[in-house]
Amino acid sequence: MKKINFIALMIVVSVMFSCNRRTVQRIDPNKQVDLSGRWNDSDSKLVSQEMISDVLSRPWKSEYVQKTSKKPVVIVGDIKNRTSELIEPETFIKDLEREFINSGQVRLVQSVEFREQMRSERADQQEFASPETIKKWKKELGADFMLNGTINSIVDQYGKDKVIFYQVNLELSDLETNEKVWLGEKKIKKLINN
Repeated sequence: MKKINFIALMIVVSVMFSCNRRTVQRIDPNKQVDLSGRWNDSDSKLVSQEMISDVLSRPWKSEYVQKTSKKPVVIVGDIKNRTSELIEPETFIKDLEREFINSGQVRLVQSVEFREQMRSERADQQEFASPETIKKWKKELGADFMLNGTINSIVDQYGKDKVIFYQVNLELSDLETNEKVWLGEKKIKKLINN
């Protein structure tokens, strides 16, 4: 009898563990997957593509090119997360930078953090690199425009159902005059039913 109870217990335990077995599969990184309803990589890509497409289609760019006969130089500054979620702005910033560069319509310079690393490397070269490969000081490309923005959200919940509303606001400013030359806005609304 004890042996039968032990066998029955082992069967129950093995069934419980087999039901909770997690599976992992690799999927296409471009496939849209929305598990939680929160901000995700698909939102970041969608917003960056639409915003950069919009900013590059506006008059500021053609006016600048007509005035200077050069592509504008842009730097992506801070994108502040003002949502209640943990959103890593760096991912969104990289999506924005990729869209700018891939457009071929602007030149993009490094952020403050990366410029410091590059200056450190350039300083190191002055002492340790061969003379023909040393990179010169004061050859950096200055930005003409800076892109900054915010990601905001509003959550409306009743029972287990909720709506999450995201609003991304970006603005492009002339670095010399502080003039705002473009304001962009993208809204995303998600209904999550449980």
